[in-house]
Amino acid sequence: MEAVIREVAIMSALTLFLLVIGYVVGVFLGIDPTFTTLFALIIAVTMNFATYFFSDKIVLRMSHARLVSEQEEPRLHRIVAMMAIKAGIPKPKVAVVPTDVPNAFATGRNPQNAVVAATTGLLRILDENEIEGVLAHEVSHVMHRDTLISAMAATIAGAIGYVAWFGQMSVFYGGGRRDSRQGGNSILALLAFLFVPIASMFLQLAISRSREYKADEAGAKISMQPLSLASALSKIENYVQHRPLQGVSPSTSALWVVNPFRGQGLTELFSTHPATSKRIRRLQQIAQSGP
Repeated sequence: MEAVIREVAIMSALTLFLLVIGYVVGVFLGIDPTFTTLFALIIAVTMNFATYFFSDKIVLRMSHARLVSEQEEPRLHRIVAMMAIKAGIPKPKVAVVPTDVPNAFATGRNPQNAVVAATTGLLRILDENEIEGVLAHEVSHVMHRDTLISAMAATIAGAIGYVAWFGQMSVFYGGGRRDSRQGGNSILALLAFLFVPIASMFLQLAISRSREYKADEAGAKISMQPLSLASALSKIENYVQHRPLQGVSPSTSALWVVNPFRGQGLTELFSTHPATSKRIRRLQQIAQSGP
């Protein structure tokens, strides 16, 4: 319950940030701020509507994933079906991403419209128990509707970024009212356009990180193999550190079991996921505590 309240608060804060950005744009450009605030809200509602109904198709396209039949990938279908039964949800659709880098993700607005995708590298490099651990993690995301929450948070954060970018361009190219207070207004507006998107990004990351810990714990219970999931995370992290995923949109980073784009240069502070070492330690503690 505490986690739900925290996430509702974060989503509310993201929406408030969007309205603030819309209001500042209106004040700076000399437009009725009620109009620009309402316009920003309409953008968010429209984008969330599209995300709700088409997020699975959008994510599959951005990640170059392809839906596969049971005849094409019988092992993958069997494991997903088994994890779904244990989780008490309908079997999600199954997709494959053609890359040698091991990883997996889930998408879809609810368990009835979900897709679980795995890379060809994950199926080749990980053993059976590790694959079960990873897919149980993804099934738990579906079970808790994490994919919808993350997608909507990313959508609102994206809308904030677009509106703020428009505001920044207005400042740089001389938009706004022409009066004696213009210089001060420009500085204040620019600060808002720069720092509100940064704050929204950290709120979005907070949702993603908390959801990863929760999915690790739930996935370990579903598969009953916390150490196998820990081992899989270690292997995936090793590949990601030396070979970040190529040709896939970075906007999908929060969906993967391990952030596949960061390489060695990006610190945990700006990552969509908690440090893999911390996740592994938590899974080891779960294994020690027993069922």
